[in-house]
Amino acid sequence: MFVEGALPGEDAEVRIFKQGRKFDVAAATSIAHHSPGRREPRCSHFGVCGGCATQHADERTQMAAKQRWLEDCFERIGKVKPETLLPIVYGEEWGYRHRARLSVRRVEKKGGVLVGFRERRSTYIADMRECPVLPDNVSGLLPHLRVLVESLSVRERVPQIEVAVGDNAIALVFRHLLPLTDADHAEFKSFHEKHGVHVWLQPAGPDSAHSFAPKESDLYYTLPEFGLKLHFRPTDFTQVNAAVNRILVSKAVQLLDPKPGERVGDLFCGIGNFSLPLAKRGAEVIGLEGSRELVERARANALSNGVVAQFEVADLFKHGLEPFGRFDKLLLDPPREGAVGIVTALPRDWPRKIVYVSCDPATLARDAGVLVHTQGFRLAAAGVANMFPHTAHNARAALVRVAGARRAKDRQPQREGEQQVPGSRNRRRRHQERRQLRRAGRLRRRPRPHRRLRRGNDPDLQVHLCQGWKLQSVGEGRRQDAVRGRAGSRPERHRWPGGEEGREKDREEESGKEKGGPEVRPEEGRA
Repeated sequence: MFVEGALPGEDAEVRIFKQGRKFDVAAATSIAHHSPGRREPRCSHFGVCGGCATQHADERTQMAAKQRWLEDCFERIGKVKPETLLPIVYGEEWGYRHRARLSVRRVEKKGGVLVGFRERRSTYIADMRECPVLPDNVSGLLPHLRVLVESLSVRERVPQIEVAVGDNAIALVFRHLLPLTDADHAEFKSFHEKHGVHVWLQPAGPDSAHSFAPKESDLYYTLPEFGLKLHFRPTDFTQVNAAVNRILVSKAVQLLDPKPGERVGDLFCGIGNFSLPLAKRGAEVIGLEGSRELVERARANALSNGVVAQFEVADLFKHGLEPFGRFDKLLLDPPREGAVGIVTALPRDWPRKIVYVSCDPATLARDAGVLVHTQGFRLAAAGVANMFPHTAHNARAALVRVAGARRAKDRQPQREGEQQVPGSRNRRRRHQERRQLRRAGRLRRRPRPHRRLRRGNDPDLQVHLCQGWKLQSVGEGRRQDAVRGRAGSRPERHRWPGGEEGREKDREEESGKEKGGPEVRPEEGRA
């Protein structure tokens, strides 16, 4: 059972509001014994707004729970255990969120336009006046944004405002579903001049977003350790927590340890967040990304920073890494669904080392299991970084370094003097690969034909079984009629071969024989 509002070690009365097959979800109605890690939430909207869920726990309690979650995923999903747990990366708890998508809706009963995050377990928008996880200068804009949208002619057709904070400016992208009037343009220009934010307008999809005031809008963030300045658009993917991102990049480069002359691949490279720091260490870096716009931005960032790096457009889920040649080391920063297809298709002789950055511990553990059990790596280190404080879902950043002997021929037998049967290693490896693919949902088990099971010399125990069924009970001299079905199904009775007439015929033949049971007759057409 998962209990909202309660912390580990607390005694609480709960109300179950969702029941599932494997677990229930409940909410705490009262706390009898408080945990030492409990504290008063800072936000006045906590409990209603769905943006945060764990402000009632201090930072160390939150991170201890997230690290236990990661370890549990490794053990339960990937069947692996890291050799070393990296120190937890902490960051600022408040004002950290440099990216946000605010929902907008006009509700007459609540006095007009609402701007904020959605309420917990609801599609309604929280009536927010402030947000402490946003930077102070962005949180202070919430009341002014409500007034701005209320003054527009399309106030009913502005569904969202996207916030992007750079080191030099704040950009707000207004999504509008109807054309704007000249009066609307004047309101946006006045808002820009009064508050100093960059106003972007988005009449259609993300590609339609353009800077309105000022005409030329340039956002960037810096990585001081590497002397880099990365430019981006408000609609580009960048990390939410800029401070933790700087630490994360430094840790990833330290773990991968690129050397001059090594060929390093950065998969899902984006605008070059990891690629350019790796290239600054002297390695030959190739960044691969599915978005052409992001690749163009990465190339421009490499040029403006004077860094030599190659960036290419590639659909890694379809074509893999073979067209780009051999890599000595890899850095993976995939989307939430992970990269199981990529790690499964890696060649047997490269790379030597992988650093995997993920925001979902479940897919990270799944892919790490494939790398260890199928590809011959070892899980050398793993850890968590507090990229999303006060969140209860899987949003986090994890580092994993997988290294070791790749080829099966390089591994010694487990026992001294053990004989290796030719071909057995390959068969075992194929079985492991198919098992990992089945766990990942990429391979379905082929149905096997019905087969006849024989027990002793009693024909009454000859029952037809299909794959996945087990005998419920087997008794000496007793007919087996019932079998146990798959998990969650009811036991069913198999039809006797030949129907009820065949069943009665067998009983008559059995009654005229000795108690020890008749000899088994060969089936028709079989010796």
